[in-house]
Amino acid sequence: MRRFFQTLLTLLMLLLVGGASLFFWLEHHLSQKVEVPKVLYIPKGSTKAALEYVSRHYTPLSKIDGYLIKLYGYPQAGWIETGGGEITLSEFFQKLTHAKAALKGVTLVPGETTVIILDQLADTFDLNRTKLEEIYRQRTSIEEGLLFPETYQIPVGIDEEGIVDYLYRQSMANHTRLSHKYLKHFDEKEWFGTIVTTASVIQKEAASEREMPLVSAVIRNRLKKGMKLQMDGTLNYGRYSHQKVTPRRIREDVTKFNTYKYTGLPESPVCIVSETAIKAALKPADVDYLYFVRGRDGKHHFSKRYKSHLHQIQKLKNGKN
Repeated sequence: MRRFFQTLLTLLMLLLVGGASLFFWLEHHLSQKVEVPKVLYIPKGSTKAALEYVSRHYTPLSKIDGYLIKLYGYPQAGWIETGGGEITLSEFFQKLTHAKAALKGVTLVPGETTVIILDQLADTFDLNRTKLEEIYRQRTSIEEGLLFPETYQIPVGIDEEGIVDYLYRQSMANHTRLSHKYLKHFDEKEWFGTIVTTASVIQKEAASEREMPLVSAVIRNRLKKGMKLQMDGTLNYGRYSHQKVTPRRIREDVTKFNTYKYTGLPESPVCIVSETAIKAALKPADVDYLYFVRGRDGKHHFSKRYKSHLHQIQKLKNGKN
């Protein structure tokens, strides 16, 4: 019996020592400092997937942290406000499981250009415009057509790197999804170099979504015949997004966006595009139109022959639609 109590006492001592050691280790581990951004984004998924995402994009976490964070709760999906800078691991876990960031909506409109969108983002979120563009150019070589048009909920206080990274990832995910939807594969060069470029011309030229397959057909038919596109919308690139295209501009613009001077599509997209424009680029209407002109009601009149096109232009000059 005496030996039993001695053994029991030894076990209790070991448990106390082990427990104390574990307590001090946990206290030390959770008090370690980690560097975190002011706000961070966590996609929907399991706790394991969330922590793996945090480890890849923000700060490294160990496998044991996956168990420790459960003492605080479960990581939230969406934008998390951490306060930024150096905080303890314990504070970080508390933020991941309980803090939410104040959000502000921003809508990227189909047909707009990236430089104008960067202006919009800088104004909306009080960001450095020059730094914002520098980070965007570092993030991707796709100068135009990458950003995907929709309304995004973005946290107040986000920095330039955070907003570029988020919009890049969300936009690429949408482009990849649409490419697989319509083509069953994704080839970045093909997608942006041909399909999004064609869609961007359609986006700039069509007066409505209903017209998009018709404009797409004109592009297809003119390209097949080796004709110049001669479309004003291709000159509404970059800073010229909302400027009226004049005869002087057509004469003086020497870029490959000038489809009055150069045969074929522009070398890159003119603007960001909607799924409807992409669908039209892939599925033009089955018509023989080669020309169109905007009527007084804002709609386009399409023609197969140049003579009919000139007749329509004359009617418009005479005050008829």
